[in-house]
Amino acid sequence: MSEKPRIGVSVSARTGWRVFPFFQWALWRAGARPVRLQTGRARNNLRDLDAVIIGGGDDIHWTLYGGDIVTEATFDRERDALELALIEEADSRRMPILGVCRGAQLINVERGGTLHQDIYAAYPDARFIKTPLPRKDIEFDPDSRLATVSQELKGRVNALHSQSVKDLGSGLRAVAWDQAGIVQAIEGTGPRFVIGVQWHPEFLVLSRPDWRLFRALVEAV
Repeated sequence: MSEKPRIGVSVSARTGWRVFPFFQWALWRAGARPVRLQTGRARNNLRDLDAVIIGGGDDIHWTLYGGDIVTEATFDRERDALELALIEEADSRRMPILGVCRGAQLINVERGGTLHQDIYAAYPDARFIKTPLPRKDIEFDPDSRLATVSQELKGRVNALHSQSVKDLGSGLRAVAWDQAGIVQAIEGTGPRFVIGVQWHPEFLVLSRPDWRLFRALVEAV
């Protein structure tokens, strides 16, 4: 490919300024050009782009998956709408999609799945971990695309999430779990690159499996 693929990256309007540079670095290393997508900016679609990353951040509003009313969480309804539209556009164009944390959850919701609103209420025996550093042990389904991409069956990842996948959406399967049984990754059942990870690979700059994940997204273009 003579020209680097252009990959859209959706981020929070509140925190994107500090998160997007990590995606820039990861995609540059993988051979792609990142394009920032967020509410309040001129670009709100995937025109002229080759793939999309749905980034992490705010919780997904409970009304999108039939959850309970929660007042203490941070929501962004405009961002929900933007990213759901991006996923639908990517699906219609058969574009590769990578979901990161919230992004993985939103891919699941867009396909009719549900979420655990509070993972520590759903998994009371789970060890509480909230850090950008790799402190959580996970295992991959050996027959998954994710295991093939990462070239690993086990990994150590970070954890910054409060929600997680509950019921799987249409055309998705769970392919990684932590020691408490919390779903840590999902992927599409078809041939197209559709992967969602619960952790933040953009922060794990020294991790070869996570670099391979970004590289696989670029190669899927």
